[in-house]
Amino acid sequence: MAEYTSADVQKLRHEAGVGMMDAKNALVEAGGDFDKALELLRERGMVQVAKRADRTAHHGTVGYYIHHQQGRPVTGVLVDLACETDFVAKSDEFVETANDIALHISWGKPQWIVRDEVDASLVEEKRALFAAEAAEEGKPDDIIGKIVEGKLEKYLAENTLSEQAFVNPDKFEGTVGEMIAQLAAKMGENIAVRRMARLAVGEGTE
Repeated sequence: MAEYTSADVQKLRHEAGVGMMDAKNALVEAGGDFDKALELLRERGMVQVAKRADRTAHHGTVGYYIHHQQGRPVTGVLVDLACETDFVAKSDEFVETANDIALHISWGKPQWIVRDEVDASLVEEKRALFAAEAAEEGKPDDIIGKIVEGKLEKYLAENTLSEQAFVNPDKFEGTVGEMIAQLAAKMGENIAVRRMARLAVGEGTE
């Protein structure tokens, strides 16, 4: 029989955002290994999040962040974080997450929320640019394609909100998309960023 304590169950419930029986069952299945049990629950949570993605999210909140720091332009961010019910929208954790995402946007400067928003013409433009750069550097023709796709993947990941590593790893270690998915799994609702806006004083005026 798997060995685990009630403290393990409570900790797993908190970190994975699941009920007591789900936590116990995961620990049993993982042979008492806490990390493995957490991974099992996270994987299952992601599946449930994917299934909920088509459900309508009419509620939500607007997260915000204003950054003041000497030597840097004043920056303001608004982010529309959507969910399915007013109950979740008003919860402290949901509001805090919206504000955390706004803070991240201030520093991460994403151009898109998800990769599906990227215009196909821009992708082709970047692909041609990276190919020209590789050729100019004298890279062999047979590997230029791989170099281009690698650079394109890096460019898209670095500029897409859901794929950026969250700015404060002490609070959450993973991407913004994973942070939202974890909250969605915990709340049992479809949660997604609908809109975002970032303004910095003087930026783009030169």
